Amino acid sequence: MNRWVLAATTTAMLAALAGCNSDSDNDDAVVEPPAAVTPDSINLSFLGRYSAGIFAESAAEIPAFDPVNKRIFIVNAQKGAVDVLDATDPANPTLIDTLTAADVAADAVVNSIAYKGGYLAVAIEASPKTDNGFVALYDATTLELLGSAQVGAQPDMLTFSPDGQYLLTANEGEPNNDYSVDPVGSISILSLTDDEIVEVRTATFSSFNARRDELIQAGVRIFGPNASVEQDLEPEYIAISEDSTTAWVALQENNALAKIDIASATVTDILPLGYKDHGVAGNGLDVSDEDGEINITTWPGVLGMYQPDAIAAYSAGGNTYLVTANEGDSRAWGEDDDAYWAGDASKGFVEEFRVKHLVHASGFDRRAGDDLPPQLRELAAGALLNPTTFSYCGATAADPGDCREDELLGRLTVAWTDGYRKDAAGNPVMFDAAGNENVAGDRLMYDNLYAYGARSFSIRDADGALVWDSGDAFEQYIASADCMLGASRDIPCADYFNSTHDEGDVFDNRSDNKGPEPEGVTIGQLGEKTFAFLGLERMGGVMVWDITDPTAPEMVDYLNTRADWNTEDTESVLADAGDLGPEGLVFVSAEDSPNGEALLIVGHEVSGTTTVYQINQVLP
Repeated sequence: MNRWVLAATTTAMLAALAGCNSDSDNDDAVVEPPAAVTPDSINLSFLGRYSAGIFAESAAEIPAFDPVNKRIFIVNAQKGAVDVLDATDPANPTLIDTLTAADVAADAVVNSIAYKGGYLAVAIEASPKTDNGFVALYDATTLELLGSAQVGAQPDMLTFSPDGQYLLTANEGEPNNDYSVDPVGSISILSLTDDEIVEVRTATFSSFNARRDELIQAGVRIFGPNASVEQDLEPEYIAISEDSTTAWVALQENNALAKIDIASATVTDILPLGYKDHGVAGNGLDVSDEDGEINITTWPGVLGMYQPDAIAAYSAGGNTYLVTANEGDSRAWGEDDDAYWAGDASKGFVEEFRVKHLVHASGFDRRAGDDLPPQLRELAAGALLNPTTFSYCGATAADPGDCREDELLGRLTVAWTDGYRKDAAGNPVMFDAAGNENVAGDRLMYDNLYAYGARSFSIRDADGALVWDSGDAFEQYIASADCMLGASRDIPCADYFNSTHDEGDVFDNRSDNKGPEPEGVTIGQLGEKTFAFLGLERMGGVMVWDITDPTAPEMVDYLNTRADWNTEDTESVLADAGDLGPEGLVFVSAEDSPNGEALLIVGHEVSGTTTVYQINQVLP
């Protein structure tokens, strides 16, 4: 029944009942339907799933929901297309069609989708990815192509403005493996009228090219080989203000946000996100995957780069706030080219290195031909740890002591590009092997170690300032006795703490590298409360937080519907494995839902499953 008809019918019934229990003097009284009740809290329950039957090939990534036709659209990267699911019965979504990008560009693949007002927008990556991509607009009912337009290189995420007048794409502009082609990052702003794309404007970073040193000093990570600022910045994800005037764009590898004035298609600011001090109580982390235990503790000198993937915007108290899923990501190009590891720096660029290999007293050459980035070797022959900062694990001026042991910091993956001492001009300050500052020396001195991601989610104000961060709450909860896995919530989370998403029986596997890895986020409004739903890419599952008060969020639920945690070859039990590797999430209000209850739809890239969760309201 149409919701407006239902409301009218309910009102009439209430009026009739009121008339039966009142005298004639009240016959003309107007009876209002009961006001919506704001829940005290919410929880998730498994409702249904569709499986593409494809393991670890991103067969289910980014979802969108059509409330008119009760359809789920899901990006199937394995097909390079969009699968269309009938969700009339949300407990049993079924495949009814597949939408390809073949009519827009040859050999193109779909990266992202968005739905609004009867239209489906599709971001299309060209082949090769360094060429300019496209945005296509489809009729969500007929799947007819209404129009397309060329945008920047590698459009990775797109979204409609709340007022429906604009469609924005984050053109990531990643380089090819050897950096011989490195497109500029940009944001395309498409103006829409009815069912037409009437104008495409591009917000670029060209005006920041001359401000490179200023940005680096402020904390923006700019370090791609021979890259200008606009080449180095890689837009990842977009959030838009409620009034459709301002957009914020995650520059993940750069650990920053860009702020966009939509009307003028201008990047107005680049906002560095700063670093998380893992030496402070409440910001601990487990850094070793080989100690055989859960060890969430503080590590002075270790800083986390927030590097959010998905971001979302919401309003509270008349102000706009940003919610960021602090996944972390590194530059890693050419890692499959043997010539790169043999020492040819022109074949790629990899910034990851384990602490135990970075600060070995014997220097870097012991890793030559294995995992030693040639750019690091060109910089120095070895590296030391600041003996003051890292004395707690035995570091001296000439030797890292026990800091590089596997059960301490040795296994942690860090960025060799950050943390070593530099002079005022940004050049490395050199030390000799004995730990003395020496212009003739060949050692770097690391004052801090920079880890990828913050293993948390944050709330920031409209200027990027940190309002609140979840600290180490994700890992602490997963380690606790309160946390249970599975649709029935009967498997202790602690038994599979920091597991990865594509293997079984791997307790503690991801502690050395981004932990549970929060990646996706979406926001839902229920009554007068606002909730954030966060997907944990590696550990899996969805964390739910009440963010109504941006200064004091509260965790309210965690549901992880992975079923098999023990089979090493997870692909062999795919049909019974459940849901692995959440990527994109979309909230469906009760008003738009096929079953009248609020829903959460999640695409799982590893299990290839599109999963529907029901959001159950705990009423006062």
